[in-house]
Formats: sequence, C-alpha cells, structure tokens
Amino acid sequence: MPTTEAPALSPTLALAFELIRRPSVTPDDLGCQALMIERLEALGFQVERLPYGDVENFWATRGHHGPLLAFAGHTDVVPSGPHTRWDFPPFEPCIDDDGMLRGRGAADMKGSLAAMITAVERFVAAHPDHHGRIGFLITSDEEGPAIDGTRAVVEHLRETHDRLDYCIVGEPSSTDRLGDVIKNGRRGSLGGVLHVRGVQGHVAYPHLARNPIHQAMPALDALAREHWDAGNAFFPATSFQISNLRSGTGATNVIPGDVEVVFNFRFSTEVTHEQLKARTEALLDAHGLDYRLDWTLNGEPFLTAEGELVEAAVSGVEDAMGYHPALSTSGGTSDGRFIATLGSQVVELGPCNATIHQVNERVLAADLDDLSRVYEAVLGRLFVTGTAGP
Repeated sequence: MPTTEAPALSPTLALAFELIRRPSVTPDDLGCQALMIERLEALGFQVERLPYGDVENFWATRGHHGPLLAFAGHTDVVPSGPHTRWDFPPFEPCIDDDGMLRGRGAADMKGSLAAMITAVERFVAAHPDHHGRIGFLITSDEEGPAIDGTRAVVEHLRETHDRLDYCIVGEPSSTDRLGDVIKNGRRGSLGGVLHVRGVQGHVAYPHLARNPIHQAMPALDALAREHWDAGNAFFPATSFQISNLRSGTGATNVIPGDVEVVFNFRFSTEVTHEQLKARTEALLDAHGLDYRLDWTLNGEPFLTAEGELVEAAVSGVEDAMGYHPALSTSGGTSDGRFIATLGSQVVELGPCNATIHQVNERVLAADLDDLSRVYEAVLGRLFVTGTAGP
C-alpha cells in the first residue's frame, strides 16, 4: 500500500510531503516558503522577504565571511490538469509500491527544496562555524512569467551589492539516475512575433489582393535554412523554430489580409541576440515584406565552463553517489539565466526529469535522500576541504 503519512519518513521526505501537500500553482506559494523560513531561521539565517506583485520571494543568508553559495529554487508548480487523469491525487503525496514519490512538484522542484534544507541542517550541525556563507534564493514565479520572481530578487541584490559567488539551482537535471547530469549552462532564448501585411480579397480575383502567406513563405524558408552558427564545445548550433502561424478569416474563399508568425531562437554563446535580430530583419527586408516584428528576449545564454563550483558539484556527486557526472547545457531556460548576470558561477543539480510537468509526476523517493547527501557533499567541498577561494 502507498505511504501517505510523514512520521515514518526521513527528514527530507517528510519535508517534501509537507511542501507537495500545498497546491502552490504559480504564482501562489500557499505557505511553502514559510515552512522553509522557519527551518532556516532556526539555523541562524537572516531572512529578507521580498514580495513583488503577487509573487512571494525570500533571500536568506548565514555566515559573515568568505564566498557565498546560494541554493536557488521555486515553490510554485505548474497546474495539475484534471485530477481524474492522475493515479493518485496530485497534491496528496504518497510513495507507491515501486518506491516512487508521487505528486505535483515531486521532481520540479519541491523535492530539491526539501533536500537543500536538510543538507544545510546537517552541515550546520556538523560545522556551526563553517567557512563561507550559505544563502537561499527562493521564488514562487519560476513557472509563470518569471518577472517578479528571481529576476526581481537579482536586481535587488545588484542594487544592495550583495555578493553571490556560487549558485546551485535545484532544477531536475538528471536523466537516468540521480546526478548523472549537471547543467553548467543554458542556451539563450529569443522570441519573435512577425506580422506580415497583405491585401485581403476574393480568391477568384488574386490580382486585386496580395496574399501575405504566399509572400512570407520564401522568407520563412530562408530563415529556417539559415546557418546561424556552428555552436561550440559546450553548446549545439543555434536553432530557429516556428511555433505558431495564424491567418485567415475561416472562410475558404477569402485571401487573408495578414499573417502572424510566432518563432523562437535557442542560441549559443557564439552569437548575440542583437546579431540574431539584425540578421533576421535583413532576411525579411531582402524579401520585400511589409511587416512588423516584435521581439522578446527571454534569457541570455550562460555558461560556467570551469571553476570551484563545477569542481565541487562534480566531486559532490562522486563522493555521494560513486560515479562521475556529465556536464550539459541542454534543455530549456531556468532562473539560472538571471543569477548568472551577477557574475556568479551557476550549476543546476537536481533529480531525474522524466516526468516533470506531466500527469503522475514522480521521482524515486530514495533519490531525494541521496540528493540531500550530494548537496551536503558540495558544501563540504567548498567550505571544509578548501575548494572555495578566500
């Protein structure tokens, strides 16, 4: 029978249960951060609550000297969808007969938050006067617009000149087993909405109209075929993808007057977003289109190619799990893109990502206890065995 009660669970799983029970669909937090703050204040952390708009955030630090390692994450989750599609209620966590912790947020990323807290609790108990500073940067806006969350807190830290040397983002980075992949960077994301204007008319009289779809297609084909860059040792080549195309009145005998094309670049450090914009507009101009183009920069690429944090994270996985992780920059964006702008070394290290955002989201329960040990090992590498700088 599945386990649904917390008393028999490890400290990490018990906290994960408490967090998952709160249906904190973005941007709601519903008391998740209060649970974390209570545990951190008991350890001597100084906590600064930073609400912006409807979003709850906090920044907490412990220690007064040396470099600062922050654990970053989010308490918000994506909607569960119809509960009838779940084998178990999404906000009633349980451990099934296969040892899987089920519930919305188990993998993304309440399990990581629980592992962070218990890792720091053990580390502080063993090293109350540890070298270095430990921080927590927690938001409830990662799964939403990501405007009033980590982005806003980072700007606050920039204004207050609060130092953030290293950051572990608890995103689910693992693929087949816990810790097999550490994300040491992410591609940039640049979105565009292209509006091509034509002249509406009757399909039987095309000489009296101008079909914007016909005009746009050669230009879109050119964009899809363009070689933007070749990538590098850390990033694949930049990609261009059309995600939506809208046009027409719904009638079969009307040439549309306009077409809207939604597209996205996932780009490497080999090209800037300004270069992508300029090259795109040059291609559109070359095809003589009557257009308007609206751009949205969702995030710059970031990369921590080497340094104390990468070394500590790799060694932490080896210490706790007994195998060597791979470094990767694959996947979408994360809040690491905002934190990296502070000049921080940033990695993402968390549980397996096979079921994130899916119905029946789940993670191996034992992995969360192991993840807590990995985080503790990273702290030890940075602040006990001397990996970190002065």
